[in-house]
Amino acid sequence: MAIGNDSSGTEFILLGLTQQPELQLPLFFIFLGFYVVTMVGNMGLIFLIGLNPHLHTPMYYFLFNLSFIDFCYSSVIIPRMLMSFVKENIISYAECMTQLCFFSFFVIDECYVLTSMAYDRYVAICKPLLYKVTMSHQVCLMLMVGTYVMGFVGAIAHTGCMLRLSFCDGNIVNHYMCDIPPLLQLSCTSTYINEVMVFTVVGINVIVPSLTISISYTLILSNIFHIRSTEGRSKAFSTCSSHIVTVSLFFGASAFMYLKPSPAGSLDRDKVSTVFYTIVGPMMNPFIYSLRNKDVKIALSKTLKKRVFS
Repeated sequence: MAIGNDSSGTEFILLGLTQQPELQLPLFFIFLGFYVVTMVGNMGLIFLIGLNPHLHTPMYYFLFNLSFIDFCYSSVIIPRMLMSFVKENIISYAECMTQLCFFSFFVIDECYVLTSMAYDRYVAICKPLLYKVTMSHQVCLMLMVGTYVMGFVGAIAHTGCMLRLSFCDGNIVNHYMCDIPPLLQLSCTSTYINEVMVFTVVGINVIVPSLTISISYTLILSNIFHIRSTEGRSKAFSTCSSHIVTVSLFFGASAFMYLKPSPAGSLDRDKVSTVFYTIVGPMMNPFIYSLRNKDVKIALSKTLKKRVFS
C-alpha cells in the first residue's frame, strides 16, 4: 500500500513486541499491570507533592514535572501496545505521526528534567549556602520552560522530517509504536536528511544532558569524599543514588537505541531496549524516588491519616 505525505486516509499495521501467539495473552496482562502501576504511581506522586506544602521545593518541583512527563508519554505508548497483543493493531497515518510527535516531545523533556535534577543536587550538596538563591523559583521556572521548549523543537524537527517521506515499501511497522527507525525502513524516498536529523537532535538531547549530569555527579562525588562525617557521606549518597539509577536506565537504553548503526534485522533487539526507557523507567521512577525518600514517606503518611480520619 503506497503511503505518501498527502495520503491522510492510509494506514500502518504495528506488529507489536512479539509475533509468538502463546505469548500474546500473558504479555497483555503483564504490560497492562505495568500501565496501571505507572499511572497510579506517577499520579500518586503528583498529588502528594501538590497537597503537601513542605514538598514545594526545587527538588520536588522537578520530580513533579518528571512524574507528569512519565504519566503522559506512557499514555502515548502503552494503550496502543496493548492493542497489538489482542488484535491486529491498525493505526492511521495521522495517528502514527501524532504518536511520534508526542513521544518525541515527552522523551526529550525527560532528558532535560533529569539534567535539571542533577544540577539541583549539585547545588544542594556542593554549594548549600547559595542553594536558595541559585535555585530560586524563577530559575526553576526558566529551567522547566527551557525543557518544554527543547522538547517542542525536537518533536517538530523529527515529525516534520518524517512528513516529507513517502512510504511505499509496505505498511507493516516492526514495532509496538510509531518510532523513527522502523518507519525509515518503510520509506521509498531518501532518508538521508532524517538520519542526519536523528543523529543531530538525539545527539544534542542525549550527549549534552549526559555530559552535564556526569560533570555534576563528578563534582558531587568529589565533594562527598571530602565530608568527614560518615553519616554526612551516607546522607549525601542516599540523596543522589535514586537519581543515578534513573539516569543510567534512561540514557543507557536511549543511547543504545538511537546512537548506533542500525544493521538490518536489529529492530527486534531494539524493541526490547526501547521497553526499558519507555515503559520500565516511567513505572519505576515513583518507587525509586519514594521508597528511599524520608520526606515522601512522611508526606504520604500524613496525607493518608488526613484522608482516613477526616
